[in-house]
Amino acid sequence: MTDPFGFLRIPREPVPARPVEERLGDWREVHAGQALLPLVSRQADRCMDCGIPFCHTGCPLGNLIPEWNAYAAHADWRAAYERLHATNNFPEVTGRLCPAPCEDACVLTINAEPVTIKNVEQAIVDEGLRRGYMAASPPERHSGKTVAVIGSGPAGLAAAQQLTRAGHAVTVHERADRIGGLLRYGIPEFKMEKAHLDRRIEQMRAEGTVFVTGHDVGGTDDTATAGDAAADAAELRGRCDAVVVAIGAGERRELPVPGRELRGIHQAMEYLTCANRVREGDWSKSPITAEGRHVVIVGGGDTGSDCMGTALRQGAISVVQLDINPEPGPGRTDDEPWPVYPKTYRISHAHDEARGREGRDPRLFACATLRFEGDAAGRVRALHLTAVEPVGRSPLAGTERVVPAGLVLLALGFSGPERAGGLREQLGLEYDERGNYARDAGFAASGGRAPGVFVAGDAGRGQSLVVWAIAEGRAAAAAVDRYLTGSTCLPAPVAAHDRPMTALGRMRYGDF
Repeated sequence: MTDPFGFLRIPREPVPARPVEERLGDWREVHAGQALLPLVSRQADRCMDCGIPFCHTGCPLGNLIPEWNAYAAHADWRAAYERLHATNNFPEVTGRLCPAPCEDACVLTINAEPVTIKNVEQAIVDEGLRRGYMAASPPERHSGKTVAVIGSGPAGLAAAQQLTRAGHAVTVHERADRIGGLLRYGIPEFKMEKAHLDRRIEQMRAEGTVFVTGHDVGGTDDTATAGDAAADAAELRGRCDAVVVAIGAGERRELPVPGRELRGIHQAMEYLTCANRVREGDWSKSPITAEGRHVVIVGGGDTGSDCMGTALRQGAISVVQLDINPEPGPGRTDDEPWPVYPKTYRISHAHDEARGREGRDPRLFACATLRFEGDAAGRVRALHLTAVEPVGRSPLAGTERVVPAGLVLLALGFSGPERAGGLREQLGLEYDERGNYARDAGFAASGGRAPGVFVAGDAGRGQSLVVWAIAEGRAAAAAVDRYLTGSTCLPAPVAAHDRPMTALGRMRYGDF
């Protein structure tokens, strides 16, 4: 066990990021090259080994956090590595990208600072990789059943790995030219270097998973990118025993205000994909760059923060991020009690970089875009915004202002799976009330017209966290295995309609 008095005598000490000046000069991860183990082992000793570990409740994967904290505290890295992987296929991803709702659910948070669970998780998996603990786990037997997974984001990859290890022949179909989905082209290199993703893909190949890129299942010539091959989803279902649809929630929200047609206004994901392709070596320079421009990011979420860090590294003159929501307070509100993940004032690494460079928080809260202004050449040069009232978000008279904008990035989130293409019609999928693909509690596609079709991840849940995507991939794999064989030993950490914990508990669709 951990030190019984560790939480009393050891203060919380997160792993410090590299200096702002250093990391803005490269694209390496913000913690790259740092010695983590002594600090992390000491922090793991703060874990109380609670009788009821609420950190499990905050994590949809049900990670065995007190167990691997205890192993990390005693530097037993192999045991910690094994317990970490008992519930999570890709802890090197969640350790870098998840906002760690487990920490807000830590029992210490009631009256103190939580354990640095996210830092411990990343240190365990990185140390395990350094020591060579990662190994392929091919199945001992083969079922003779075939499964197609459409989409190679975290939900699709998790489902594919689980089903492969259960003995099924799994093929992952990806319309892009590389495997990884948003992990590949949506997440900047400074948040997660792609070597971690490549390493997992090679492990999955060694286990028997087959990957097909440039395969736009359900697409058409109009929706497929250059060089991609469109494929009929119904035909794929006809030759496979089961299909898992894990295409994510890629339908981007728009901003229908005057001037939207001006050049220099782009969707955030388009911008991030271009930047990632430069890092992959496809291009020498991005066709959409912030270099030498005033950048305005519309949207206050994580995607907007990713755009900010990217723009700063590309050499933007200035970066402003607009958030229509009021500025959160520093602590929990009465309707967000422990162990709920609260909406509090948080600073991402990108925000910290902007503050370090410009001396202020780059975000403007409680404001909305009124219109864009262009120059004689038809390129955006300014954005007109207004303050809004906090509840109805209606404009407040007399608060209009103008900010310079040579590049505007729309990071307004997503509204479900992409509508283009023929995937929905070919597989007989239906939409739910939220615009996502409908499914039952066991991840089977609703409607009955497509038996053997399952929906996992953001395609059925809507825009969510990477940890929920992995949990859904694992749970959907268990449902598919049961469908194919009549029973399953695979874990199912969540049901399809589960939602993050609120003050009333774990919520389901019908409770809203």
